[in-house]
Amino acid sequence: MPSVSIIVTQYFAGAAGFDLTPEGCLSQGKETLLEVQVTNGKIPAQAHYDVLGLVAEQVPDRANVSVRYAQSLDFDKLGTLTLACKAASNVGNVLQRVARYHTLISDSVRYHVDENDGATVLRQEVLVGSGPGLVFSPEAGLAAVFKAIDNVAAHRITPQQVAFRHAPPRDVHLFEDFFGCTVNFGAKHDGIHFSRSTLETENRLADRALSDFLTAHLDAELAQLDTGPSLVRSTKEEIARVLSEGLPKMADIARQLGLSVRSFHRRLADHGVNFQTLAEETRRDLALGMLRDEDCTLSEIAFLTGFSEQSAFNRAFKRWTNQTPANYRKSLTS
Repeated sequence: MPSVSIIVTQYFAGAAGFDLTPEGCLSQGKETLLEVQVTNGKIPAQAHYDVLGLVAEQVPDRANVSVRYAQSLDFDKLGTLTLACKAASNVGNVLQRVARYHTLISDSVRYHVDENDGATVLRQEVLVGSGPGLVFSPEAGLAAVFKAIDNVAAHRITPQQVAFRHAPPRDVHLFEDFFGCTVNFGAKHDGIHFSRSTLETENRLADRALSDFLTAHLDAELAQLDTGPSLVRSTKEEIARVLSEGLPKMADIARQLGLSVRSFHRRLADHGVNFQTLAEETRRDLALGMLRDEDCTLSEIAFLTGFSEQSAFNRAFKRWTNQTPANYRKSLTS
């Protein structure tokens, strides 16, 4: 199940005037607002977005919250990735490390390093999540990443521009002051654009030997993360591959993976999941991802996620997110 380091959620909650305990209790003053499950220092990704959603509903100044979060976050508490970014030789290497290793902090969000019109873009992609708090993922996330990069660089970093896909908040000037550049809304992606000269900016604590040691450690962590739930990942990939033909049967997926149904069921249980849950998660995740692509019609998304009728897709999506597909798509640009 996609998850987020509780440290990230705690600092965001604090920036909005809430308190999230290490045990997962979110409160404001004496009022308990939400309780989330905490496992090995992480909470489910949707629980993270539920916290962000409460903030979105109760705190109107989005930019103010996102900037306060980025400025207050103690990056050293995020572990080895922070140390590896400090030891990297320059800003460009920091971007590459964020893109490669951010999964260790949260596997609900992915960062990419792209080339766009002569600039290098650190682009954020939300993989899992729904609700009104979704707008905070690019705003607060990219603000925090920028702050981390600026902290380790030898001198002040100024992006060429920052882009967000959604509509601007009412306090947008705080973003412009924080990033020190133009901030565009209604863009095609969420990301920070850097010039080549900025990427070559050296880091204050660059250390080649330490850098190599830390990245080797991160690679080992990443390998362990990848191999642990390999059957779960393979199952979801196989389900996604055949969904357009309708919801597959467990026996068919087991056969494709070279397992008996009994062995397949037992091994999934060892990971704490079952086939029905993975099928539901796969449909939901695919639907959420495709709804971000305006070229995909709702009927196409229903078909590609294994629903024979649009109405059945609408009911399932409402069960997953408490929103209709149309309203969810509209919320992405509002």
